[in-house]
Amino acid sequence: MAEGVRPLAELTTMRVGGPPRRLVTADTEAEVIDAVRAADDAGEPLLVVGGGSNLVVADGGFPGTVVLVRTRGIEVPHESSCGGVSVSVAAGETWDDLVAHACEQGWSGIEALSGIPGSTGATPVQNVGAYGQEVAQTIAQVRVWDRVEQRVRTLFASDLGFSYRHSVLKESMVGPDVAPGTVTPRHVVLTVSFSLRPTELSQPIGYAALAEGLGVQLGDRVPLGEARGAVLEQRRSRGMVLDAQDHDTWSCGSFFTNPLMAPADLAALRERAAQRLGPDAPAPPEYPADHGQVKTSAAWLIDKADFRKGHGTLAGRPAGLSTKHTLALTNRGGASAQDVVELAREVRDGVESAFGVRLVNEPVLVGLTL
Repeated sequence: MAEGVRPLAELTTMRVGGPPRRLVTADTEAEVIDAVRAADDAGEPLLVVGGGSNLVVADGGFPGTVVLVRTRGIEVPHESSCGGVSVSVAAGETWDDLVAHACEQGWSGIEALSGIPGSTGATPVQNVGAYGQEVAQTIAQVRVWDRVEQRVRTLFASDLGFSYRHSVLKESMVGPDVAPGTVTPRHVVLTVSFSLRPTELSQPIGYAALAEGLGVQLGDRVPLGEARGAVLEQRRSRGMVLDAQDHDTWSCGSFFTNPLMAPADLAALRERAAQRLGPDAPAPPEYPADHGQVKTSAAWLIDKADFRKGHGTLAGRPAGLSTKHTLALTNRGGASAQDVVELAREVRDGVESAFGVRLVNEPVLVGLTL
């Protein structure tokens, strides 16, 4: 376990954020638990960081202990053609490395999640998803350190309350009893166990643009390597694969979640869109969601509210929308956290003014509020 102080800008993909009071790098599960307990015993604020791909940290840094999780290990407790493949992964394992390994081993179920930055331990918190897959579809259980009960617990998939970009783990971190701008997870993820399928073929392709890129129909299956390659190509075209030379990737990926709404609210959105764009303009996209709700596209709303690709970027502002994707807020090389928040607020308020829909940020804001 190593200690030191580095600006959090060096540890996050948005590349903003000042230094913490204390930074501890934990290489083993025991070191993670020890570091968390030490912070709690000292009454210090705690921030747990994996890949830093879903954090926007204040310029003033963090007034407490940051635990940088760097645990490693992939174990296969069970593998059979009938029962599937059980894979237990340390929280600090890089997510895309795990996906690449799964595709190489012939383990199907997470291939559409290729190219997503961050650590494996973060994926169940946000119920990470893309291109028709979510980790909720394959996660069997998560081992956590429960800071309230002061013990290691195993939470099964049925305990995790997965929904669109949400889980019990996230709820316990940003629940109603947590002050705005504060991040204090109850559950610190130690390992994540997945149930994957032993096959060289992908799961059925569930995303239209991906199917088109592969030259197949929705629902078809393709070799795992082809599925992974097509996903990476899609993500690169949107600036969603990390590249130090490409400022479009200096981001948290999608900054806003796609809005979920009741059918009546979607009807009101359609009417408002027709008034703004004209009766012959395309209607807002809609996709089925759980609990009788409908999901629409945040990227569409941002674009139709006149925030085009490159908004702010092309004007030379330090933070701007990606030139490849309106849903990504980016650091153009010298942005502060305040620059990012001001851009996010501008886009959120502009969409609400145009369409009456209030977008919700996907990354966690640390010491910041919109």
